[in-house]
Amino acid sequence: MPTTTPVRDVMTATVITLRPEQPFGEAADLLAEHRIGAAPVVDGDHQVIGLLRDEDLIVSEANLHAPTWFNFLGAEFPFPRQTKRFEGELRRMVAANVGDLMTTDFETCGPDDTLGTVAARMHDRDVTHIPVLDASGHLVGILARGDVVRRVAADQ
Repeated sequence: MPTTTPVRDVMTATVITLRPEQPFGEAADLLAEHRIGAAPVVDGDHQVIGLLRDEDLIVSEANLHAPTWFNFLGAEFPFPRQTKRFEGELRRMVAANVGDLMTTDFETCGPDDTLGTVAARMHDRDVTHIPVLDASGHLVGILARGDVVRRVAADQ
C-alpha cells in the first residue's frame, strides 16, 4: 500500500447516511441491508454530527449490568461507578432514535490525507470507520478498514 495514496482513491464515495430522528429499527435495517458496519449521521445541512456503529446497536440490545451493592451495618449501597454505567446502559436500551444511540466522538479525515497516515490512525485508535470531510466539513465519503484491506490486497 503506497503510503502517499490519497484517501479519495480508496474511500467509498456513495455513503449511506442516517438522520438523528430516524428510529432505531430503521437504522439497524439499513446497516444490515447494505452490509455496512457504520453510517455517518448528518443534519439538514449535510454536516456530520455523529456516527452510528453496529456496536452502538449491539450495546443498546445487550443485557443490563445491574450494579453491585454492598451491605454495611444493615444499609445497602451501590458502587457509584456501576450505578452510572447501569444508568447509561438503561438510557441506551430505551433509546428511540439514532440521535440517542450515535457516538459524537469520532475521527474524521480529508480526501487528500494520505492512506498511510489515516490507516495508522485507525489502527492506533482502534477505529473501524472514518467519515471523509471536505474543507467545508461536508461529507464526501467514508473510509472503512475493509477499504484499506482491499487496497492492500490489490497492491500485492
